[in-house]
Amino acid sequence: MRRYDEPVEVRRGPVPGWPGEGPAQLLWRGRLWKVRAVVAHWVETGPWWQHAHVHAVIGSEESGAGARGSTSDGGTALLEELLGEREVWRGEAGRGPGRPDPQDSQGLRAPTLPTTGVLELTHDTAEGRWQLVGCTD
Repeated sequence: MRRYDEPVEVRRGPVPGWPGEGPAQLLWRGRLWKVRAVVAHWVETGPWWQHAHVHAVIGSEESGAGARGSTSDGGTALLEELLGEREVWRGEAGRGPGRPDPQDSQGLRAPTLPTTGVLELTHDTAEGRWQLVGCTD
């Protein structure tokens, strides 16, 4: 699987064979992709064990002044950061209409992206942000 870290626009809706809603369509690099099937779905937590405040509590040498995660709002933001989760969706998808593929000097189309593949998307539930993190064609 090729790894990416690119923002994508996602429209949630029904996905064939999946109960409830999932990422039904996405826009990646000017191309519309339609999710044909959800292969897997899970939730990941952030690496809370690497957070500066956790190191301070356990007395690790890695904690210090100016450490990541300091807050001034009574700890609410810190708690959200430590307990942050993201959904991961792996799905089979196919390209739909969008920006045309470039043409070579003879007018033949030279595809630059696969027309089908397995895409891995993440959804940051706190910020509502979607990212494409992997693709297999």
